[in-house]
Amino acid sequence: MARAVHGIEPLVAAEIRRSGLGVVRGLRHREVWFEPSPEAGLLGLRMADDVLLVAAVVDGVGHHRSALRRLAGAAREADPGRLTRPGAGRLDRSGGGLEVSASFVGRRNYTRFEVEDAVGAELARPLRLAYHSRRDGGRPPHDAMSWRVTIEGDRAIIALRVAGRPLHRRPYKTASIRGTLHPPLAAAMAELARLDGASTVLDPCCGAGTTLIEAHALAPGVRLLGFDHDPAALAAATSNAYAARTALAEGVEVRGSEGRSPFAWAVADAGRIPVADGCADRVLVNPPWGRQVPPTGLLAGDSGLLWREVRRVLAGDGLAVALVHDGIPRGFAVTETVRVSLSGRHPQIAVLRKRG
Repeated sequence: MARAVHGIEPLVAAEIRRSGLGVVRGLRHREVWFEPSPEAGLLGLRMADDVLLVAAVVDGVGHHRSALRRLAGAAREADPGRLTRPGAGRLDRSGGGLEVSASFVGRRNYTRFEVEDAVGAELARPLRLAYHSRRDGGRPPHDAMSWRVTIEGDRAIIALRVAGRPLHRRPYKTASIRGTLHPPLAAAMAELARLDGASTVLDPCCGAGTTLIEAHALAPGVRLLGFDHDPAALAAATSNAYAARTALAEGVEVRGSEGRSPFAWAVADAGRIPVADGCADRVLVNPPWGRQVPPTGLLAGDSGLLWREVRRVLAGDGLAVALVHDGIPRGFAVTETVRVSLSGRHPQIAVLRKRG
């Protein structure tokens, strides 16, 4: 099962099919269920938050404490060893014992720590591993085998994480800033931009560089221009791009065809982007929307300047892909929209073309 930002589940399913990673069996809220192909490289999924091997699906999990006994019984009957045997597609991370992370939606008469302890003790017993509880601030070893319990409505899922950490925690992201974009969401924006055939991709509010790094993972041959008003953001973007040039999630080398870095970063105001008219085949942008990152520079006085500049730098047949919170900006025709859930809000990923 792949976990995803709500709204992009169909994009994750398409990525699984396109990559030959398996046969998609169904989509639920934040979940894509699929049967993996033999030896599938599941860690290469870029739009998934996480990938889990499902050990048990438990229905009838209510809000009362009796749910803890039900979950413990399901874990006891799950045969966790079948998911950890050689050839099961699981990385060997049993040297540090076993840990469980639980989450649920809505109010319950039990805590996440009680769920974790009820399930963890039963999973650890047949595997002959030490269980490391998170109760009272406990921190499991970094190399512990990682299990997940998710409860939505009256259904619980007990599953084993394929990787040592969630896929959304990109190894390249060595530096961050406030409001930095979630990498799988950035990957979805890059996918919607249809980068095949593009030569220059521009981000006028690049922040820590996530959007352009994800664009490069999808289309290694493109030129990438990142601008931001904040020098600290550019320092983070430069650091992350340097880490990405060494190796992305699956060891994809981030370099141009002649060995030079495809990234160019510069401090600039998004209300006056320092490039020529029509120079960008694609624009990817997550504009400042005031909740975490307020507009600065020229945008503080007129946020519409951003969209006028995007229109100016975008090639006539180009596409802009934007994460918008306040409706579609003027001067653009909408090609496609995808509504997502993010930080308690419901913005849209909008694929836009210039009007006229």
